Amino acid sequence: MKKPDNPRAAGIKEIAKHLGISIGTVDRALHARPGISPKTRAQVLKTAEKLNYKPNVAARTLKLNRRLRIGVHLPHQITSFFDPLRDGIRAAAKAMVGVNLELDFRTYPHMGKGDMELLEADIGRHYDGMILTPGDPAKFDPLIRKLTAQGTPVVCVASDAPRSGRLASIAVDAAISGGIAAELFARTLQKPASVAVITGDLSIHDHAEKLRGFAATLATIAPHLSLLPALESHERPRDARRETLALLKRKGWPGAIYISTANSLPVLRALEEHKALDHTLVVATDLFEELVPFLESGRILATLYQRPSTQGKAAFEALVRYLLDGIAPDPITRFAPHIVLRSNLPLFVDRLGVTDEGGA
Repeated sequence: MKKPDNPRAAGIKEIAKHLGISIGTVDRALHARPGISPKTRAQVLKTAEKLNYKPNVAARTLKLNRRLRIGVHLPHQITSFFDPLRDGIRAAAKAMVGVNLELDFRTYPHMGKGDMELLEADIGRHYDGMILTPGDPAKFDPLIRKLTAQGTPVVCVASDAPRSGRLASIAVDAAISGGIAAELFARTLQKPASVAVITGDLSIHDHAEKLRGFAATLATIAPHLSLLPALESHERPRDARRETLALLKRKGWPGAIYISTANSLPVLRALEEHKALDHTLVVATDLFEELVPFLESGRILATLYQRPSTQGKAAFEALVRYLLDGIAPDPITRFAPHIVLRSNLPLFVDRLGVTDEGGA
């Protein structure tokens, strides 16, 4: 890399162009944010020095003095997932220095109940930006487009509305999560058996992607396992229990169950009451206090931890960076789920109730 002929101080855009990388990557390197390799960070810092990079302190000061009002729409249920997600947003906001920030947390009962009505009511509040978990994309798309048309960028977290015009989507990789669950069953169940999936609501992007990943992997590497029709709990504990009890009454009990929603406790309790955990492999989703004994005792094989606090933190940081610096985040950020087994459970138990999960 040669020094430029023009001695004028370079900005972030010039560094990004010189290296052929994104502006967001340069920003993360210059401000020591997570998400890039040490090698890339070193290249950026070296190039910044060569190009005589000078941060625009005056412009940054003006931006920091600006008041930001951010609306956060999240459901009350499921608290074991969405409470840590809120905590991640709060922790990221607390870490902001010199920013005049107002976080307006808005809550509705659960995805599919009250979410549309709340978003319609809040469009007129004219937030600087919004973070939300969309339910059915077909219903949310018009509302998100309306928000973006009035100049309110939207970051989706924990699920997605990919054709809505949202600024970015931050979530665990749902299809990979489903694929991991299928592979765990494929490697554990050697004889022909049926497997069941108890999900939330298949109109929600995250749940549909988990089922897609599960079914595709099962068909590819475990043709001896047959997939039963998916059971939807609609994120309601009563429905989850009802669907589980209906499954128990089926002729030919499945050899394995993938609970692809964090609403797993009603399912596990129903299975426990009917002694079904003794002869059924179970992979659950997420990690919370009530789930720990099931893992410690070996009554469930594993759970796929979706790192809700990290998702919340990343969603907030992406939105604020865009509002302050005009740096557009990657349209899609997908985190890898953590596979939690009895053997590595102690590594994760200490994280329960802690907002810092070690970054992305």
